[in-house]
Amino acid sequence: MTALAASGEVPSAPGLLRRLACFLYEGVLLFAVLMIAGYMFSSLTQQQHPLQGRALLQAFLFLVLGVYFVWFWSHGGQTLAMKTWRIRLVGAAGQPVSQARAFARYLMSWLWFAPALIVLWVAETAGLGTIFTSLATGVLAYASLALLSPQRQFLHDTICATRLVSMPAR
Repeated sequence: MTALAASGEVPSAPGLLRRLACFLYEGVLLFAVLMIAGYMFSSLTQQQHPLQGRALLQAFLFLVLGVYFVWFWSHGGQTLAMKTWRIRLVGAAGQPVSQARAFARYLMSWLWFAPALIVLWVAETAGLGTIFTSLATGVLAYASLALLSPQRQFLHDTICATRLVSMPAR
């Protein structure tokens, strides 16, 4: 049982702008993680062309992201970006998150991107500006749904019985 669950007090959810800043910082860190993973994949498979083995590369990167998030969420409740922004993932009652729950949250967190990716796929659009605009609009729309939640949690946290809480400054 963590100090959060043992204390009986319910920490507040971090503000939406703070969570979006953490989201952006997470993206910067994950860029490096995915670059290294992509390099390893292309070296191990002796990939000669960027489109060679594209589906396998995408599956591998999906797995790498899953391992990253599940590991950090189930071992302390914080990724590197979450530590920086003093945000922690806990269960609905403040308990640590199990690997199974962290994995379910990882899968459900793709709701951030799913609507935009479906629109892009249906529209068969490939322009960089259109892709960026669609993803940014989808992410902001999804994030704004947290404002409708009484506890200000994201939809995937509600579904997975997890929540993001603010950690006190040290």
